[in-house]
Amino acid sequence: MSTPRRVFLQQLAVAGAGAMLPQVAWSASSYKRIIGANDRVRVGVVGFSDRHRNTHMPCFLNHYKELNFDLVGVSDIWKRRREEGAAMWKEKMGHNVTAYRNNEEMYASKGIDAVFIGTADFQHALHTIEAVKAGCDAYVEKPFAETMEDNRAALKAVKASKQIIQIGSQRRSGDNYKAAEQYIKSGKFGPITMVELSWNVNQPGRWRRPELVSELRQEDIDWKRYLMNRPNEAYDPRKYLEYRLFWPYSSGLPGQWMSHQIDTVHWFTGLKHPRSVVANGGIYMWKDGRRNWDTITSVFDYGPENDLSQGFQVAFASRMHNGDERPAEIYYSNGGELNLITNKVSPTGGLTKRHAEAMHMQPNLLQEFSLSNTEAAVASANTGGDVLTSNHVRNWMECIRSRKETNAPVEAGYSHSIANIMTTAASHTGLKATFDEKTQEVMVGGKVFTL
Repeated sequence: MSTPRRVFLQQLAVAGAGAMLPQVAWSASSYKRIIGANDRVRVGVVGFSDRHRNTHMPCFLNHYKELNFDLVGVSDIWKRRREEGAAMWKEKMGHNVTAYRNNEEMYASKGIDAVFIGTADFQHALHTIEAVKAGCDAYVEKPFAETMEDNRAALKAVKASKQIIQIGSQRRSGDNYKAAEQYIKSGKFGPITMVELSWNVNQPGRWRRPELVSELRQEDIDWKRYLMNRPNEAYDPRKYLEYRLFWPYSSGLPGQWMSHQIDTVHWFTGLKHPRSVVANGGIYMWKDGRRNWDTITSVFDYGPENDLSQGFQVAFASRMHNGDERPAEIYYSNGGELNLITNKVSPTGGLTKRHAEAMHMQPNLLQEFSLSNTEAAVASANTGGDVLTSNHVRNWMECIRSRKETNAPVEAGYSHSIANIMTTAASHTGLKATFDEKTQEVMVGGKVFTL
């Protein structure tokens, strides 16, 4: 790790998106105030992004009155976005909302108890560190981290704090996903043998912002703050507004979409990361200057580290062309399948009685039934106040009150980030990626994978 990156992470405990800020000390009195049954929880926004505007906002509005929350501040390093955010929230809340030039200003005000973090993918972990060091709880969008260096630093900071973190893996707040988790863990499904995950769209404009790119001016943002601990690179409005297309600001398909689906694998099985990952793909359709692939297939080996005779394979495939935007998640055992497209368990593909008897085995076909209270995962770019995310935001708000663990605690983000980073390592190098449990590093070709 280079000296500037090491220094950056050491200083991040008091950093505001690239600049130093005074550390906000946690105190017993402030902690007591947050969990008070009658005291209002003051919420700030870190990054007035499309995700925040179109999803966090309506979900928060579903619950804030009942739970006695308030939205009081918006921090964004782009002048236009922070002014739009403050104005929009003022209209919704019926009172002035402060627009902050950066997180340094917002946290120094000491008027914030919790934050929504919806910034660029590579910033999520770093902004989480800032939040917990400032004594704030946080709802953190996925992917949690895009490098293991950031992943470890954020996990350490959160665990050293008393803050409540909700990772934006909203499937964990869906009743159908909870029913699937309980069914698999009950043992009735049998050992998982294979999981197929897919997420395909056909949207030329997905992750593109051409009009905004043409309107962004360098003097209206703080480019240095935006880069945080990434290597210095010349100002480029596309890398600011279309960051999902450009490594190292985002891994693209793995971080945006795979992170949701691979999280269910960890949740359902209790496994923390894959044993290995291989990946292939490329930019086959959209020749628009992007760095991140528009098509990927990655294959994972999962199972206990100390018993290679047990395990299963996971395949994730995603393309940004010829797709109907219906994410698929199908779990297979030798007795049938658990299909999170149809929200049904069925004996489909299971070992039939005839074939079992031919091998002098007992058939173990599953009984068909529907998972309870089905809630489909919404895959569109702007999901609005969908049920899963609304449930997830509410769970975070309730846990801020109770100080109980959320449905998607920081460990969930740490684990899905390992899988994402292993996928990035495999795709960037063409080698099989593994994970060193002792050093908590992603390895390829016998070396630690870095930027």
